[in-house]
Amino acid sequence: METVFGLLGGLAVFLFGMNMMSEGLQKAAGAKMKSILSLLTSNPVLGVLAGAVVTAVLQSSSATTVMAIGFVSARLMTMRQAIAVIFGANIGTTMTAQLMAFKISDYIWLIVFVGFIVWFVAKDERVKNIGQTVFAFGLLFVGIDTMGAVMKPLAQSDVFLSMIDQVKDIPALGVVVGTVMTLVVQSSSATIAVLQSFASQPGPDGVTSVLGLQGSIPILLGDNIGTTITALLACIGQSRDAKRTAVAHSVFNITGAFLFIWFVPVLASFVQLITPGPELDVIARQIANAHTTFNVVCTLLWLPLLGVMVKIVTFLVPGKEEEHGPGALVTLDENILGQPVFAIRMFGEELQKFCDKVGSMLETLPGAVASRDAAALKALQGDCAQVEAAEVELANYAVELLSAGATSERQAAEITDLMSIVDAVGRIGSRCGEVAGLYGENLASKKPFSDEAREELAESAAMVSEMYDAVLRFLSDQDAASEQVLDERRRAIIKRQSKARKAHFRRVSSRQCAPENKAVYNQLLLGLERAGNECSNLVEHGAELSMWRDSLGAGRPGDDEPAAPLDELAEAYA
Repeated sequence: METVFGLLGGLAVFLFGMNMMSEGLQKAAGAKMKSILSLLTSNPVLGVLAGAVVTAVLQSSSATTVMAIGFVSARLMTMRQAIAVIFGANIGTTMTAQLMAFKISDYIWLIVFVGFIVWFVAKDERVKNIGQTVFAFGLLFVGIDTMGAVMKPLAQSDVFLSMIDQVKDIPALGVVVGTVMTLVVQSSSATIAVLQSFASQPGPDGVTSVLGLQGSIPILLGDNIGTTITALLACIGQSRDAKRTAVAHSVFNITGAFLFIWFVPVLASFVQLITPGPELDVIARQIANAHTTFNVVCTLLWLPLLGVMVKIVTFLVPGKEEEHGPGALVTLDENILGQPVFAIRMFGEELQKFCDKVGSMLETLPGAVASRDAAALKALQGDCAQVEAAEVELANYAVELLSAGATSERQAAEITDLMSIVDAVGRIGSRCGEVAGLYGENLASKKPFSDEAREELAESAAMVSEMYDAVLRFLSDQDAASEQVLDERRRAIIKRQSKARKAHFRRVSSRQCAPENKAVYNQLLLGLERAGNECSNLVEHGAELSMWRDSLGAGRPGDDEPAAPLDELAEAYA
């Protein structure tokens, strides 16, 4: 029982240290991680490199794979790009095993102490993150040393040695053991660390490893198979392409294990050639090098066959990609909340869809009003319900992201800034839906608005639509000189609304419009005026909303045509 509890306790410290180190690295390298995203949309080779780098930072191929699945589900990445990233993730995850192979037992507690002091004392957030990373790095080795210490008696147990002999003689049994271990722990890095610790124990002769490299490799292959279960679980309920991406991860590791199981002696000889030395001293490094060799060779074999992999997973998960149904304006993946750099990127991309949807509503409204299109007005009300549902979803995701505890102070500020956009744009969408509903009711009444009143409403709606589009361009380009012009435009809208009210009062007085329409007409103008005010609020907070550019990239997708100069538009309104 002492051995079991010691092993479990050491494993717990190891996993805690690995998660903490991942969190510290993400916070310290957050800005750099954003630049890696640009590689994901390039060619497959760069996708592999990006996957390897991201996994080296996250210290988990499962985390990178889950992230890729989430991006495919949200349509921020194609399945082909995600598969290339997963190939790279399998290479990046070998960095953990390489770190574990270092012999730094004499310095572990010094590293833990220095890291803790820096983390505890430092005021600067970046320095605190570095201290946290160093502290967690030390904890990794505390866990490994604990596991190694409690496993020493096992190496002298006759029962255990006979079990190990069976694993060494039957490679397939070793693959099963490795797979089951990783399925239970949900971390191939942890099970490989256990494998390195156990293999470093001397056998009965006191000179050679109790397990040996040839006995370790099949378990290592099983570890790579077992780690795919996390991705398979993460794809449940996701899009069809996301499921195919998860299956690609399984195909990659299963086919690689099936291939290498026949060449275990060859792989062992190659690793021993590049990592010579007394077996007990170098066995941990040999296991790490075998892990790296396996994943690099598999990637080199599969990368030219990326198209074949796509066909295989399409065959295994047949059918066409389903379109998102009504109400699915935004698609957010909760599985990547632990990686705030990427979660914020996804949030920003989905926010772009949200803003574009409101923009299309405002663009449709003037034409629907001018043409008295009852069907278009009803559709706008449906769009308004969709926007309101998306606003709730975005708000909930932002709260979950902040409460996950993985965000830095700057990232938390970025999320708050983006939520300011969500709130303001959501209110604009609601105003648009209200105007469409009120005008639709008037059309259905026995005394609809006169042609002059209808034209005034359509003109006011067009002004709000153009202002909204210009505001989004302002937030994207951060052109401070345009802020004053946009404020002038808001005042022009208010002045136009005042003139429209006076004109409508004259029409009511001369019996050109029904008196009972006056209240409804004023409500319509007020709704449009409030939408313009919300546009103005976005401009006022423009300096704080610099994350618009960072999260969505420079410019807005589809903006190939330059916007009309703001001063010309303001002059026209005046």
